[in-house]
Amino acid sequence: MRTLFVLLAVITLATFGLGQATPVNIGSSAVWQPGSGFLTSAHAACDKVSPSLKFAQCVIDQMPKAGASADAVSFTRELYKQMAGEVGILTGFQAVGPVDIAWVTYPLRSTYGLLLVNGQPRIVNAENLKLLDQKDMQQSFQFQSLQNQFPKVNLWPGDRDGKTWPNSQTGPKGGLQFIIGYPLRNGCQTCAHAGSALFTWNFSSSGRFMGTSFLGMTPAPITQPSQGDAQQ
Repeated sequence: MRTLFVLLAVITLATFGLGQATPVNIGSSAVWQPGSGFLTSAHAACDKVSPSLKFAQCVIDQMPKAGASADAVSFTRELYKQMAGEVGILTGFQAVGPVDIAWVTYPLRSTYGLLLVNGQPRIVNAENLKLLDQKDMQQSFQFQSLQNQFPKVNLWPGDRDGKTWPNSQTGPKGGLQFIIGYPLRNGCQTCAHAGSALFTWNFSSSGRFMGTSFLGMTPAPITQPSQGDAQQ
């Protein structure tokens, strides 16, 4: 009888383990290019949804009706949970391994976002400025010198076009690094462009996120906004 109980316990644990299997990697099967009429149709279906907190969920529900695959909808739902209610659609994917690159379109605000996916954690938001090693940047000679010209200079989210893929390279101990730039502006989103700051996003050989490192800066463009904008 004891042997029977042990056998049942083993079967139960095995079944539980299968139920907790690692999710399938995010890939090109989740890429979807929404048509030009998707947002209009989504607003028509969802603008009067009550309570308003369910608006984003309603927009996601319109995706399969507009031709999105099950994988595309599944990715958007997963991202929605991680991004505190943000609707993002995977519109570009590049396999690198063990961590890959994903372009996301945020249709409700008409912008692009850059994600590093399939590592640990599964989705890393490369637009999260809090993950950048800003302390080293601010202590660098380059940044302190730039402050003489742009007293209010600071980092801003990337001006992404959804097409320019970041460079990747081998990191220490067989790890992986992505080099990503971020605009520097003099105090506001529309103020004078003060150049760009480059950071490496570091992953171990197994894909575990290890943090970011300040790499350097690129100079400000020669053509600048009016003097009034530069002094804002």
